[in-house]
Amino acid sequence: MPNVYTFKDFDGSSHRILLDLIRRYAVERRPPSGTDIPAAEGGRRSTRLLDLGAAGGELGSALRGDFDETIGFEYNVDCIGELKGRFDQIVIADLERVAKLPSNVDAIVLADVIEHLRDSRRALALARAALKDDGHAFISVPNIANITIRLGLLFGIFEYRDRGILDFTHIRFYTMRTMRREIENAGFRIIAVRGSSVPVRLIIGNYTPDLVLRAMERVLTWITRVWRGLFAYQIIVVAVKERGRPARS
Repeated sequence: MPNVYTFKDFDGSSHRILLDLIRRYAVERRPPSGTDIPAAEGGRRSTRLLDLGAAGGELGSALRGDFDETIGFEYNVDCIGELKGRFDQIVIADLERVAKLPSNVDAIVLADVIEHLRDSRRALALARAALKDDGHAFISVPNIANITIRLGLLFGIFEYRDRGILDFTHIRFYTMRTMRREIENAGFRIIAVRGSSVPVRLIIGNYTPDLVLRAMERVLTWITRVWRGLFAYQIIVVAVKERGRPARS
């Protein structure tokens, strides 16, 4: 099956927000560089990024220069051609059958992944075990409480589609509250929450002037920041290990 997911790099998009958050929390907060100084003394240590839903590899490619090692996991074997050269290592595997992930990871990305899994708790537990004690997890899911879904239900419409919030491969649906609960129950502490705006560029971009699209994106980005639970198209969180708190079964 070919990769149907589009890398969204425009104002208010989930991928642009993810890139910003990863660079802010996992890259900019590193100790100052110093090749001859041990990390414990303030020197720079080796850094590792693990993307557990690599798709076409665009996220890994954008971040490859920010980490010493990047590893991409992908379920769809047809994506391997796109992934070559975008990660240092590529693993084609079913995340639900993986027994263990690479260890000592600084940043783990689960972008639009857990809504596809039968056992999302297990995947989050694997991610937590793979993280360094001061590592960060970056997780995004579609927001089933988005206003477009609510309005559809008002008129009796709930139709699965090839992509989007009601992607036919989604077997789990999250609101802001249920996503927070799932991540916290897995032994994480959430330190940042963002919401992406409805991707109008992908909906009407073919017949709308770019200037108009940019204006719409700015307005939607502002509205989403104010009413995140209602207008967020995707929910993006940054989480760290909650020390002394084991994951709940």
